[in-house]
Amino acid sequence: MIAYLMLAQLPESAQSVVTFFVTGGPFMWPLLACSIVAVTTIILRGMALRRNNVLPLVVESEIERLVPGGSAERLARLVQQDESSLARIVRTALQHLRAPRNETVEVVETRARHEMIVLEKGLIVLEIITGIAPLLGLIGAVAGLVRVFSALGISSGASNTQAIALGISEALNATVFGLSIAVPTLIAFSYFSKKVEVMSVEMETLVVELISKCYYGRVHREDGAPPPSRATIPARAPVV
Repeated sequence: MIAYLMLAQLPESAQSVVTFFVTGGPFMWPLLACSIVAVTTIILRGMALRRNNVLPLVVESEIERLVPGGSAERLARLVQQDESSLARIVRTALQHLRAPRNETVEVVETRARHEMIVLEKGLIVLEIITGIAPLLGLIGAVAGLVRVFSALGISSGASNTQAIALGISEALNATVFGLSIAVPTLIAFSYFSKKVEVMSVEMETLVVELISKCYYGRVHREDGAPPPSRATIPARAPVV
């Protein structure tokens, strides 16, 4: 009784929302939890995957400005206190420049895989909600239809008609709510997945460029063979 009195005091739009939720049946509660989790995850991932949080423009510009074989001290100072994904990968690369190039590449690849896991954090939640929200709506629809068919066995009358109407309403409301959660969640999941893929390719390009510039001129020294000089080039046979 108190609930109905409180419902009567709400505005008409709020009454429509509450009525839609209440008549949807018990499966509206897990669907409501899914919607809250989905919205929270979308907001958090949207903030975490902003470009400046992953690919700071100052670090990107410094990598492009670095000349082949030049000093990377300024870049090292920039990434020292930066906690973006690109800065952490660059910091790992700069810390292993004394090692051979293939070892440095392996270490950087390991760190990059770790950063990919960090960037994709939370996307699995959106993927799960995209799959289970329509299924929960379908279960709610089936439960509503069960109520409808159960009411058909009761003698005809006003109560029978009301039970059938409530069962159909429960079926339709749960289905609509489940689909309304799954569709925007799927859009957000696809958008964030593509964004992570694009930024990972950009990070890979920048790090490969950095390693190439840092190891410029060190190839012959790592291979153990001295660079070719005029003394090692065989003289041409004299022309008779």
